Amino acid sequence: MTNDELVAALREADAVRFGEFELSHGGTSDYYVDKYLFETDPGCLRSIASAFADRLGGNTLAGVALGAVPLVAVTSAETDAPYVIVRKEAKEYGTGNRIEGQLADGESVVVLEDIATTGRSALEAVEALREAGATVERVLVVVDRNEGARGLLADAGVELESLVTAEDLLADGRD
Repeated sequence: MTNDELVAALREADAVRFGEFELSHGGTSDYYVDKYLFETDPGCLRSIASAFADRLGGNTLAGVALGAVPLVAVTSAETDAPYVIVRKEAKEYGTGNRIEGQLADGESVVVLEDIATTGRSALEAVEALREAGATVERVLVVVDRNEGARGLLADAGVELESLVTAEDLLADGRD
């Protein structure tokens, strides 16, 4: 899966929108990458899973609930790698787990994420996984908006790798 093919798949899913948008961290932007459009488009989702698979070794995968769950599930099926789901907080019923799935102490985990802006949600997932005993040194994201996530994660000893950047998506995309 080439970068150009992945950009084309994201655009074909109509996942890149222009206008004025409020972002989850409170800032605004003149473009928006709609993860729900690219994560619910079967062809685009397959393309993302293929691109992730090309960059993964034999690690366990982790996806942040809710946004990265489709990504980690389809990538797990593509690679036969096991995965866990990281909740934003421990649930207050049932088992009370924050990490769902099987995770052994010391297990090497790669976090999959949809879009990186500030990197806070990815870092919170890394911290939760580390608290649960996992070794996490890498976050793999579909789109890096290049707004600080790479630096924040690097400060925590985590490499951020993206399939595409905002610049890739926006090149020749604004009419």
